Amino acid sequence: MYGNKALVLRCLGALVAMAVLAGISGSVASAEDRPGAVYVLTNQPTGNSVMVYARAADGTLSFSGSFSTGGKGAGTGADPLGSQGSLVLGRWRRLLFAVNAGSNDLSLFAVGGLRLRLLDRVASGGQMPVSVAVHGHLVYVLNAGGTPNVKGFVLEPCACRLVPLLGSKRTLPGGSSSSPAEVAFSPDGDSLMVTEKGTNKIDTWTVNDEGFAENGTTTDSSGATPFGFTFVHDFAIVSEAGPSALSSYELEDNAHLQLLTASLADTQKANCWVLATKNTRYAYTTNTGSGTISSYSIARGGTLSLLSAIAANTGAGTAPVDMALSDDGRFLYAREAVKGKVDVFRVESDGSLTPIGSAGGVPAGAQGVAAR
Repeated sequence: MYGNKALVLRCLGALVAMAVLAGISGSVASAEDRPGAVYVLTNQPTGNSVMVYARAADGTLSFSGSFSTGGKGAGTGADPLGSQGSLVLGRWRRLLFAVNAGSNDLSLFAVGGLRLRLLDRVASGGQMPVSVAVHGHLVYVLNAGGTPNVKGFVLEPCACRLVPLLGSKRTLPGGSSSSPAEVAFSPDGDSLMVTEKGTNKIDTWTVNDEGFAENGTTTDSSGATPFGFTFVHDFAIVSEAGPSALSSYELEDNAHLQLLTASLADTQKANCWVLATKNTRYAYTTNTGSGTISSYSIARGGTLSLLSAIAANTGAGTAPVDMALSDDGRFLYAREAVKGKVDVFRVESDGSLTPIGSAGGVPAGAQGVAAR
């Protein structure tokens, strides 16, 4: 069983050793006391890589280096993968997972300061992987091409590699028409969720002690084109690209979804990514068609209200897509797909966003942002 206690302890010990080998040293400081990094997946068909930007204490960015995934991307257009979660941090933020949509595989890096070390690259179990979910040492990849599916892996603690979880592949209910956007675990790891843009459905499974997704169920999305989503406790907040809106659902113990906030429009166009602040009070969504970011308030019961239709304006034609928050929750980073920039915003206590600069150099066709 993947979840037995001995394996967990081995995994913890091995990952600590891996962190040391990756060059992580010095005393442990709180997230507020140290700078960090922002990562961008280039998603280039000629060779995929992860760009690393150093994050200063004031949130500003400077380019540090680029590290090959060993695979190939599939980058054309503003939103080439049509997904959220193609680049994801895991296990104490010391591991980085990147999809290679052009070579149908997944890369695993160790994070050491501003350097990345490629640990493994493994076939994704399908075609065109677009999103990855991580909880502990359990990993699921969403494959959007061919017959769309999710496939499970276990992080092997001794060799620091990804081992396919045999029998874990689950074909999406929407089949070839599903056009899936994201896969993610609930915060407790007991459920797995996927959005299907093409069918306007949301798929959920319970996850058993062996790591297998089971008891699958499908829920009609409140609005059209469910895209990215994020969890706040046991609530799921889902973006809807057409018309641009957010909705929220309670995730029950059996992985069924109960609608809390029906499709709540932000008056903008074509939203994509959605994330929630560390204090769980606010949610933000990028409106790719409008060049804006909208903000919402999150009530204790998981219901939403529109806070500001235009919390930030990146400009007409900039096509903001991917977003990430720094570990301390003080800074929001949004990738402009057209101008090849990462915009930096300070997150204020009232949920407003203050622009504080940007960093360039991101190639056309990139997809995926993560931050520490």
